[in-house]
Amino acid sequence: MKEDKASPDAQADENKEWQLRLYVTGQTPRCLAALESLRKICEEHLAGKYRIEVVDLLVHPQLSRDDEILAVPTLVRKLPEPMKKIIGDLSNTERVLVGLQLRPRPKPE
Repeated sequence: MKEDKASPDAQADENKEWQLRLYVTGQTPRCLAALESLRKICEEHLAGKYRIEVVDLLVHPQLSRDDEILAVPTLVRKLPEPMKKIIGDLSNTERVLVGLQLRPRPKPE
């Protein structure tokens, strides 16, 4: 008999849709790079289980208050809870995976 080592909470999270919000300021190279990196990471690690909302703060500056955005690009994981934020162009895949809690933090040697 195969033993499943995942916790019940982890199994429940596997079936939930991830709701991600990326705050940007227009179509700058840095913001476009962040969106491309995010899409790549999501397709590889969350295929079919995610939704990305892009919020352009040049169009909707008032929305920065909702998630207390101080810099862009900023990625906010709305669901699953708890909320998490990652600031930057998201080019460091390992950092993004750890920040989203898709991969555990590496243990110090």
